[in-house]
Amino acid sequence: MEKTVEKKKAGIGAFDFFCIGFGAIVGVGWAVSINKWMASTGGAVPAGVGYLIALIMMIPVALCYCELAPMMPVAGGGMAYSYRAFGEKVGFISGWAAFGAFVTLLPWEAIYVVDILSILIPSVKGPLLYTLGGGDVYLGHLLVGTFFSLLLFWINWKGATSSAMMQRVLTIFLICAGLGAMIVALTQFDPVNYQPIYENVGRGDHKTFFGGTFAIMASAPFFLCGFETIPQAVEEASGDVSTVGKTVVLSVGCACLFYAGLLFALGGAMPWQDFYNIGKSPAAGHLFLYVFGEKSAMGIFMYYFLMTGALCGLFTTWNSFMMASPRLLMGMARGYLVPNGLKKEHPQYKTPSNAMIFCLVLSISGPFLGIGLINALTSFSAAGFVLSWFLTSASAMRLRKTAPDAHRPYKMPGGFGMATFATVAMAIILVLLFVPGNPVYMGMEAIVIFIGWMLLGVVFYLSCSGQRKSVTQAEREAALFAHAGQNKA
Repeated sequence: MEKTVEKKKAGIGAFDFFCIGFGAIVGVGWAVSINKWMASTGGAVPAGVGYLIALIMMIPVALCYCELAPMMPVAGGGMAYSYRAFGEKVGFISGWAAFGAFVTLLPWEAIYVVDILSILIPSVKGPLLYTLGGGDVYLGHLLVGTFFSLLLFWINWKGATSSAMMQRVLTIFLICAGLGAMIVALTQFDPVNYQPIYENVGRGDHKTFFGGTFAIMASAPFFLCGFETIPQAVEEASGDVSTVGKTVVLSVGCACLFYAGLLFALGGAMPWQDFYNIGKSPAAGHLFLYVFGEKSAMGIFMYYFLMTGALCGLFTTWNSFMMASPRLLMGMARGYLVPNGLKKEHPQYKTPSNAMIFCLVLSISGPFLGIGLINALTSFSAAGFVLSWFLTSASAMRLRKTAPDAHRPYKMPGGFGMATFATVAMAIILVLLFVPGNPVYMGMEAIVIFIGWMLLGVVFYLSCSGQRKSVTQAEREAALFAHAGQNKA
């Protein structure tokens, strides 16, 4: 009995999984980009409604993960599900797309942590070294970004439980900061600030209120990604594995409502057209300086309160993806989809050591890229996530037909119909991301990066053909799904 208790303490519980997912989704974007959401959609109301529509579209996708995660509780997440449903080639496409999206988040966070800190401590910038993509790169950016990359690497190196402990504390403060912002903003609420309800201010390809609401889907996949970090750590779950999948749905639902609540509350605290013109970061913090006065105690308190919340959100996202990215790579290595050496685990901590070192290098690269490339990386990442979500939803749909009697600790409501809706919705969004002239179009620069990344994946996949031929198909599947135990489909 005593040993069972110790095992539970060593594993990750349901609340920790929620913090991993919610903290990964709700990072720093709500604090620094909320006024840009209003500008890109044509107002606070269409942006808020847009996230409510995103909720309707994303919950079915989350339900697919909710069913598949406890059914196949292995590192790799959507990659493993696609591998089981469609074979190793589709599994690789899903995993490679997701990995590209995952590791994009690592340099993104490394860039923004320096950007936020330099607002608080201007001297942290140091001398200017060079300019890239229209953004200046300072010596302080490189040093601070590298330091925090190494710190998060060390925390995750010691195991997922170590990472989850920090995640819990940071996520609680993040939630408090967001809810506090909503409550204080509502004390200054005036419906006149919503006027005009819709107006294209030149930041998107839409002409109607509905077009504006749908335009949020161009960036929403990026700002709603993160829930798929939960299945990556499922092997380290304590207790009932079916609760892991449920936290995916809960984290997505809460994140959409969190964003919508902030948009409706902050958009009503000051004229939204003045808000979107705020050129200083974080925009949410400057809103309160505008509303209460730059020298008022309340304005200054809310500014620093939200700044701290933004930093917490930045670290929760960074930490979640630092934990999830190596585990996805480890899952792919187990299936011989990437070099087999990346599946190596630390003998004491049982963390994917080689994969973690690889991801550390990518994280450290962030500050060297600078903030000028943020927009292109954001759109590329969104496309990678949507492709992965589409294949995961399609996997849930297919496995409902090909493996109807497989052990499913959790069965999503609606079954095959729900999975079909999720698949069709993600297919539509994926296509629209590449079609010019519609509100969801992600831009040519992001498309070039996406195509380049997928072509690189083809080269990577072919280069590993020798190691795949060294073992049988059955042995590759056994290695990938070894941790699934009785839940193997």
